[in-house]
Amino acid sequence: MKKEKKEREKSSFREIFELIAETAVFVFFVMTFVVQAFQIPTGSMEPTLLIGDFLLVNKVVHANPLSWVEDKILPSRKVNRFDIVVFKYPEEMWKDFVKRVIALEGEKVEIKNKRVFINDKPIPEEYKVHIDSQIRGKDDRFHYSDTIRDNYGPVVVPPGQCFVMGDNRDNSQDSRYWGFLPLSNIKGKPWIVYFSYRAEKDAYEKTGLFDRLKKIALFIPKARWKRFFKIIR
Repeated sequence: MKKEKKEREKSSFREIFELIAETAVFVFFVMTFVVQAFQIPTGSMEPTLLIGDFLLVNKVVHANPLSWVEDKILPSRKVNRFDIVVFKYPEEMWKDFVKRVIALEGEKVEIKNKRVFINDKPIPEEYKVHIDSQIRGKDDRFHYSDTIRDNYGPVVVPPGQCFVMGDNRDNSQDSRYWGFLPLSNIKGKPWIVYFSYRAEKDAYEKTGLFDRLKKIALFIPKARWKRFFKIIR
């Protein structure tokens, strides 16, 4: 009887261990190849994405399939205008940025008095905001790095690249300042906000243990409940 009991206990322990191992492998696979957790540290994509939003990023949607089998199981698509994308920042490849695709390869993009023109035609942009009503023109009053905020181009997007901008147009470091984004840098498309809380920008700049514990303690009272499980478009 004791021997049978020990064998049952051993069998149950093995089953639990195998279940944990299988779950860990599955989670590792999903987090490596399918989705990525990402949080918004700046206000460059407001009001679409807010500081303190925690996202799941679909890493498959823009990936190049390695075989027809992968293409059938995990179908992908080309990057389109107005897509929001997470990408490796070209000037510091270890950093992830999030912006909206505005112009595609071969297209002429120009900004005139804050309005975006693609191939000489204005595009609809209901999502964008301007926090500064002043228009910076191309004259001696402003430095070049200031004027390109509101008046830029025209330039043609090179092959294999795209032009991205933040929705918060007057407060975004994007293609106007650092150039075109290689399509190969794109990691995925934000899919859903799984958690959100009212955070200050400097909260992300503090890394001490006390600061982290304090931030965790503030999660619940500062939670933005209406943004939980919000699909990003």
